[in-house]
Amino acid sequence: MKILVSNAGSTSLKFKLFDMENERALCDSRVERVGSAGAAAFQYENLVTGKKIAREGLCVREYTDGINLFLSAVAGEELGAVGDIREVEAVGFKTVIARGFYGTHELTDEVMAALHDGARIAPAHNIPYIEAINVFKKLLPEAVMVGAFETEFHQTVPLERQIYSVPCEWYEKYGIRRYGYHGASHGWIAEAIAKLTGGRARKVISCHLGGSGSLCAIEDGKSVDSTCGFSLQSGIPHASRAGDIDPYTFPYLLGEGLTEAEILAGMAKRGGLLGVSGTSGDMRDLEAAADSGDACAKLAIDMYVHAIVKSIGALYAVLGGLDALVFTGGIGENSTRVRSMVCGRVRHLGIRLDDEKNASRGGARTITREDSPSEAWVIPANEELNVARRAMKLLRGQRG
Repeated sequence: MKILVSNAGSTSLKFKLFDMENERALCDSRVERVGSAGAAAFQYENLVTGKKIAREGLCVREYTDGINLFLSAVAGEELGAVGDIREVEAVGFKTVIARGFYGTHELTDEVMAALHDGARIAPAHNIPYIEAINVFKKLLPEAVMVGAFETEFHQTVPLERQIYSVPCEWYEKYGIRRYGYHGASHGWIAEAIAKLTGGRARKVISCHLGGSGSLCAIEDGKSVDSTCGFSLQSGIPHASRAGDIDPYTFPYLLGEGLTEAEILAGMAKRGGLLGVSGTSGDMRDLEAAADSGDACAKLAIDMYVHAIVKSIGALYAVLGGLDALVFTGGIGENSTRVRSMVCGRVRHLGIRLDDEKNASRGGARTITREDSPSEAWVIPANEELNVARRAMKLLRGQRG
């Protein structure tokens, strides 16, 4: 069974094709700057033969153009990973939120309608996915479209940790609750840490740190709490989203003369690391700027680390202990500084960092000393394979 996984962003498309008989990735591709006329970039690599292509300065006005670029390459004579595009039995999407559909579902008209409604909660994510899904439905009509929702992994969180202290009818009628996100990443970490430790790590805190981020408390492989709430505009600071903020700042700023659009943009597009630093939401830029004496960049990093440490403390209390602290995501996997700062401030939880291990690069690895009571790990998350596995399970269930 061949399953294609597509990740749709506001101006980008990513693709990875898997042969699920042996879970082998056949090709990897991306299209950047979708919507541009003459400035888009396309990359494609056949992971079996090693052949690759990279093109710049392309005209990719919409998702249809970008998806067609990929489909032409994946079934082409020179770089093709399949002989016929009809070999692709399903296309899986790391969909975010659709009320009433929190697991893995075929993207029927009913699910698509809920996905449209969910765009009110996650517009930056749902809208691009809806467009990409509709394009794939036209271009690959025989393939099954599958939504592997980011909320699925968090359905095991007890109800008292899901609800807000608001009128009960808000939860019952409008679905106001903590949904939790980044489920593909946290779900992968839950499986990976169990295998890597032989099941020894039962109480785990997964730190998905990237352009968007959240922490998850995992007990015996199941999510029991998360820092993300009703929307992705919650929890720890993100690259350009503020994260948790007192809701009364909204009416207050309205009273100060700001418009609703200005306030929402400040929270969701000009907040987070970008907002505090005033220059960038990219941790690599901030670390370089902080090393050059930029006080605002240093403040942004310090604020970010504090939010992570505070969240670790809260989730530790929920778990009642800690066997493993796991870092994943772009920042979690690559920022030696952030990991060092976080681990240094949670020594009281049994973390004894090994500076040499922490500075190393590579795949899944421990970064704590041998005598550390609790372990810290760096584990790259394979979200695409997580989605492909869920899509395959759905298809096999449909076929009995």
